[in-house]
Amino acid sequence: MPLICNYCCANLMQVQVISSKLFAHIPYDLLYSTIESPHLTVDSEKQLCEAILSWVSASRQSCEQSVSNPADNQLSLLSKVRVCLLPLGFAAGTKRNCFEFGNNAVCMILNLLKDSLQTLLYTVTDDNLDSYRIRLTEYSKKIVLSGCPQLTTQFLYISALPTDLDAVFKRTIVSDVNDGCLNHYNALVKKAKTLSFRNVRIVDLSKCPNVHFGAAILWMKWAFPELRTFIASYCLLFQFEDLQYLLLRCPWINEINLSIDTSVILSKYSIISSRSEVRRDVNRNLSSYYMQSGSYGTSVNPVFSNISKLILEGRNDITDMNLLEISMLKSSLCYINIKHCTLLTDDGISTLLLNCRKMHSMVLSYTSFGNHSIQTLCSSDPSDSFPYHKDEHAHVMASRLQELHLEGCEGISCAAMSQLVSNMNIVKSLCLRETPLADGALCNFVGSSLEYLDISETVVSMVSLAPVIRRNSNLSCLKTAGCRNLLFEQGEVQSTSGTKYGRFLQEITSTCYLEDVEMGWAFCPVQVDDLIPSFSKVRRMTVGLGTTLPENILHALPEICPFLESLVLRFQVISDRVVRNLLESSTNLQVLCLQYCLGSLTSFSFQTMAPALRILRLQWVTPWITNDDLTILTQNCNLVELWLSGCKLLDSSSQEIISSGWPNLACLQLEECGQITLDGVNSILDCKALEEVLLRHTGRGIGRTIITDAIRELPLLRKLALDLCDASEGGYDTPNVPEGKMMRSVRMSRCKKSAAAGRSCFGEAPPSSSNPKPVQHRETVVLEWSSRQLTTTVVEERL
Repeated sequence: MPLICNYCCANLMQVQVISSKLFAHIPYDLLYSTIESPHLTVDSEKQLCEAILSWVSASRQSCEQSVSNPADNQLSLLSKVRVCLLPLGFAAGTKRNCFEFGNNAVCMILNLLKDSLQTLLYTVTDDNLDSYRIRLTEYSKKIVLSGCPQLTTQFLYISALPTDLDAVFKRTIVSDVNDGCLNHYNALVKKAKTLSFRNVRIVDLSKCPNVHFGAAILWMKWAFPELRTFIASYCLLFQFEDLQYLLLRCPWINEINLSIDTSVILSKYSIISSRSEVRRDVNRNLSSYYMQSGSYGTSVNPVFSNISKLILEGRNDITDMNLLEISMLKSSLCYINIKHCTLLTDDGISTLLLNCRKMHSMVLSYTSFGNHSIQTLCSSDPSDSFPYHKDEHAHVMASRLQELHLEGCEGISCAAMSQLVSNMNIVKSLCLRETPLADGALCNFVGSSLEYLDISETVVSMVSLAPVIRRNSNLSCLKTAGCRNLLFEQGEVQSTSGTKYGRFLQEITSTCYLEDVEMGWAFCPVQVDDLIPSFSKVRRMTVGLGTTLPENILHALPEICPFLESLVLRFQVISDRVVRNLLESSTNLQVLCLQYCLGSLTSFSFQTMAPALRILRLQWVTPWITNDDLTILTQNCNLVELWLSGCKLLDSSSQEIISSGWPNLACLQLEECGQITLDGVNSILDCKALEEVLLRHTGRGIGRTIITDAIRELPLLRKLALDLCDASEGGYDTPNVPEGKMMRSVRMSRCKKSAAAGRSCFGEAPPSSSNPKPVQHRETVVLEWSSRQLTTTVVEERL
């Protein structure tokens, strides 16, 4: 029996075990003893709670229940969950089926956010730390703490402290960490030198804004000597100095993910004015950890670095000088993602490429990547030890690229693009969306290893695309949205091979078995057989402007794409028959977006269960939605993201329906939705898991302090978009330092009022006007926080 229990402790909570039908038949006593065991190994407390809830749910449905009192057993099992370590969004979501448990968990998490230090000090004194310890065992391989805003650095340390340490020393460590210093760190390491978790390979601290990363890095150095992957995405206050410190203290790490939300301000927008000011809390992380160790400002020694993959997406405070520091990782760095790092110049990126010649995968979208960087990629490698190559391109860096994403890089000349494309022979993932790509360049592409290709919003035609499709039979993702020239029989160049090409649909169905498609122009299937079997593996599909799929195709999508998980339809003609069949027959469907579609849609469409659906976007397609329809939706699907536009029959009662029906909602966007916010936003602020909120033209009842209130009440909030037309007091107060350390951006749009008409956005026309004109929206004030500063920008467009 002990051997069985030990095996269960190490393996019982694995995903494949929990999802098995046999999991429900595990005896209650065995499950209980496994959870009680100090050797229980889970990636996160969420994983344990999911397993318990899955077992309880399956036991209820089982005809042959092995337990006599399932309600009592449910309570006893759930009482073993350390609720203070649950992600806030997950805890809120349990309120749907276990309201009392979920509500208590959310309350405990919110209380910890107010004052976790005193709570931990009291528990140390009482020697009752088990409820606050992260489960670490000799079998642990992954530590996932993502989405826990209540988590502080103290939680990390007490979880790795030996149980036989005296309470006084534990209190000292907890206090040291809170004060921003670790005077007793060496003593701690000495006392706990035998306590390290050598099997841990991954640590995920994403969305943990209250962790002090200087102390966390020392914790990882001490506790996880074999750590390989560190993830801290959406941690806005993680600064470049923290990255340097991490590389110095933990040189054995080979993957780091520090991505944050990308900036909402793109180069295509017209900036009226912009100003920046330093965050007053900017130096919070640059504490005595760095000063005492003498490592602050110290360059990384490339000899000891193993970093191969670095993700800095969205960090638009990274500079060329920072990139120069990163280039010192030239002996190991193979993959970099600097998407939307807008301060970087073409010269800075070129210098990085010149130094890091081992790089084979790059995500450079929406940067200043241009001709200079292309010259570097296509020039001879001075370090190449092979003077002779059968392939004339083999000695250039571009020929070794496996992944290259250049979406939105507009500063590339046609000649440079042609040179770059002609040198990429083994690339597997290529994104040239919104670039100057044309037939002349794409015709020079001779690679045959493509698995992912995105050429959306370019001017290529079938002259250049057809040969690419034919050569790349392993292509599983193809995105061609906005490519109008695919309709034309003749492109800007003649086919160099002299062979004829077929229609777009004919080419893709005769060569590929796609899994991810985004199409519009030239995608015109007529019969169901046109898409079978080539679309039988499709999991994600987007169909937009440029084509109108016939109803027989839309209705047959569950049959054509039996594994469909995500469907986006824009400017299509839809019906109750189509939507209802999708929800009933596409059992894997998690994302459904209907945007600007026509047709006779009614409430009947959504009066069916869709247990897998998590994201629903209904933009300008359901003006008839009422509170009753919303209530039915909450009963039929468990959403984490909801977009509604043009639902003018909704009122202030809709807030309560949304917040109580979907307590784990992470994204809520309401636009032109009646009078939802006429009486304020109290119920919306009850959705404690919200990370993104957009409220526009939803009723003039939003108070002046909405930004501060939302940040205080929603610990995970990162994005907030408002309309000044909804302000009950004429505007909104804008704080420099938000209480919530995750806040990335606030957008405030305002309507352009006609001086002659003097009308507002709510359609109040002057007496002399018999036909009020549509509202013109102009200007958006954008507050955007980085790790160091707050930037206030006014743009002409409505964002």
